Amino acid sequence: MRAALRKKIIQVCDSKIAGKGPEVGLSFYAFFANRNDDPALLMEAAHWWIMVHQLDHFEKAVKIKRLVEAI
Repeated sequence: MRAALRKKIIQVCDSKIAGKGPEVGLSFYAFFANRNDDPALLMEAAHWWIMVHQLDHFEKAVKIKRLVEAI
């Protein structure tokens, strides 16, 4: 996973956790704007989320952050 994507995921997770608490869930779409302006990056995140880790559509932000930090 690209360093820029890893950094973005951690920032989004931190923001969601700070705003809504440790039980907040999110999907990989949370890391992107509503427009698909970087399809390759979106597919990279989707592949990591679905194929590599076989995660559900929504997962706890703390879990995602922990997985990304372990890379």
